[in-house]
Amino acid sequence: MIYISSDHRGFELKNYLVSELVSNGVGIVDLGPNSIDPDDDYPDFAKLIAEKIQENPENMGILICANGVGISVAANKYKGVRAALSWEPEHAKSTRTDDGANILALPADYISNEEALEIVQTWLSTNFSGEDRHLRRLVKISGIEQG
Repeated sequence: MIYISSDHRGFELKNYLVSELVSNGVGIVDLGPNSIDPDDDYPDFAKLIAEKIQENPENMGILICANGVGISVAANKYKGVRAALSWEPEHAKSTRTDDGANILALPADYISNEEALEIVQTWLSTNFSGEDRHLRRLVKISGIEQG
């Protein structure tokens, strides 16, 4: 399953992406927010998506805030989450092939709706390479998570 969420700064871009992805036949679950609240906090939305990844490692998530950094930092605090901030399609592709990213973080203030859609479509259509060197690195990351 693919989940999406944002804070108030990513709200408009989230709604655009949901509309476009659904119209293109992509199954996506919008975890909110459902309205703009200038006082909301991005860690709350990062938690929603991170918990979905923890429920099922096959799940994928998209998180959006103003610059994408805060929301990706917050999501990466959760065990098993590999959130990657990206701003262009080729970079997003590499976060999947090399790093097995399971959450894509987008910077709403720095990309257009159309750029965001292309980034998301590329990211969703790319699989982890499974190459030994990348697997070895993910095992090391899991070791760090274990403490």
